[in-house]
Amino acid sequence: MPRNDVHELMMRRASVREFADKIPSNDVVESVVRVARQAPFAAQMGSLVLRRDRERNPFRAPLLFTVCADVHRLELVLARRGWKRVTSDAAILLFAIQDAAYMAENLVVAGDAVGLGSCYLGGAAFAADEIAKEYALPEHVFPFVQLAMGYPVAAPTPRPRYPMSFTLHEDHYREPSEEDVAAAMAAMDEGYLAEDYYRDYVIPLERGRAETFTRRSYSWTEHMGRKWGQWLANPEDLLRPLRACGFDLNGGPAAGGEAESRPA
Repeated sequence: MPRNDVHELMMRRASVREFADKIPSNDVVESVVRVARQAPFAAQMGSLVLRRDRERNPFRAPLLFTVCADVHRLELVLARRGWKRVTSDAAILLFAIQDAAYMAENLVVAGDAVGLGSCYLGGAAFAADEIAKEYALPEHVFPFVQLAMGYPVAAPTPRPRYPMSFTLHEDHYREPSEEDVAAAMAAMDEGYLAEDYYRDYVIPLERGRAETFTRRSYSWTEHMGRKWGQWLANPEDLLRPLRACGFDLNGGPAAGGEAESRPA
């Protein structure tokens, strides 16, 4: 199978939650941010806020990047050209989140390439109102994800992934058979069980469900079930922080206006 150094770098990437005392230099920080800026974009609507406070950062990471879906900056540019955004909040936010996600991935890969490890903190979006207040984010800037980063204490082990046959579809979506699903689940669970990954993290059952797993049998697929089968049932969990950042997914500037229905 053809592989190169970039492939190898990305294949061995894994989340880091324990960081060494060594502090990344300003030159290192600037170099990874420069790579992050080069990510593909719809309208360059990704921006970064950096906090260098180990006592407050998760896992005592020396760097905490907040990756933002930044529509505000685009609006400033439009205003200088005599334009006002009519694109709905829902549509513009979709593109802004894409921009921010590509930037976040570039940041991770760039960090790994110079010896930095990192861990995504996906819960940032649900605390967007608090983060926006802390960093004085203007309206229409949404903290999409955070990234703890620094030099790892030890090289982490890459986690399992679904089999290729469960991931790649050609020409049309191939509905997985029961056997396909079972094989994919086994690949994930056996890999995590071999590492004893969830030894100290079992999500409690809610709504009166009886426990049928032990710490030795609890693994990734059950963990996914307990997360997505119990949490965030109310859309307000996300709509509220979005509104706090100035986004209304049921409206926005285009309401009642005349505009193209699709981007060029």
